[in-house]
Amino acid sequence: MKRKMKSLLPCLFLIGTLLLSTSSVGPDFHEGSYTAVFMERSELERSVFFEQKSRDLINPGKIYCKDNYIFINEKYKGIHVIDNSTPANPKQVGFIIAPGCIDIAVKGNTLYLDNAVDLVAFNLETREVTERIRDVFPEPGSPENFYYYGNRPANTILVGWKKTTNRL
Repeated sequence: MKRKMKSLLPCLFLIGTLLLSTSSVGPDFHEGSYTAVFMERSELERSVFFEQKSRDLINPGKIYCKDNYIFINEKYKGIHVIDNSTPANPKQVGFIIAPGCIDIAVKGNTLYLDNAVDLVAFNLETREVTERIRDVFPEPGSPENFYYYGNRPANTILVGWKKTTNRL
């Protein structure tokens, strides 16, 4: 009996591993899946700018404090700029639009951010992009941790993911 169990154990392990590792990523998506959002390279390079209008926090990411300001990443969209000179009454002063942005850092008066695959330096005083280094980062990963293999339009960059509804 012990011998039969020992010989069945590797088979059960193999079957379990196969069942857990199979996934169906194809043209049809199940409810709760995500669709890749693309932007043309030329449009991406013009996409980072300051908007003197506040937005609601919907999908916040990393937070960075510098002097009297708080910068809060809105995943794949950009960065909220909040004046915190009066901590009891913080005020949203604007939003830096940056498609594909999920990370930020500040040194001096320069905000460094990822604009999808590019590294961008944004001057906080002039509120302008001062430098861009292309193709520094990998494309943003899916919230469901799969890589996008589908057909994509030419000269496009994956800048984010949009939640889809049942498309079966």
